[in-house]
Amino acid sequence: MTLPDGSPSLNRRHIVAGVAGMGLSVVLRPAAAQANELAAAVAAYTQGAPVRAGKVKLDVAELVDNGNVVPITVTAESPMTVADHVKTIAIFNEKNPQRDVARFTLGPRAGKASVTTRIRLATSQQLVAIAQMSDGSYWSHTVNVIVTLAACIEGDP
Repeated sequence: MTLPDGSPSLNRRHIVAGVAGMGLSVVLRPAAAQANELAAAVAAYTQGAPVRAGKVKLDVAELVDNGNVVPITVTAESPMTVADHVKTIAIFNEKNPQRDVARFTLGPRAGKASVTTRIRLATSQQLVAIAQMSDGSYWSHTVNVIVTLAACIEGDP
């Protein structure tokens, strides 16, 4: 159907389809962007080196009541000798305002490749712990965390 001036008319079906398409793009685009931002933060930390799963354990509750104080522990398998030790441990998140949560520098004198801290989580999301070994390899562990009371949210209290 066309209008008297020759332009096509919009009917209800076109309008509903357009609104649904815009709504779907609003929902899907942030999720893809957040995953890309997480991958970019990890790639910046590793300087593009491959990251393998294993040798690292991120210990965090998978269901968190309060995102304001979330205790986490990261341990890595290493004898912590001069020849074979963990150099750094980094923690990244998917949805907080800043992807880089914490970085720890270790050395052979640490004796044990383990760090414990508390973080804030804006909402349910993925956490990634990465350990850089003295041989230049990177190892990781990823955990999905569900947060019932969010933190780090800007806006009305």
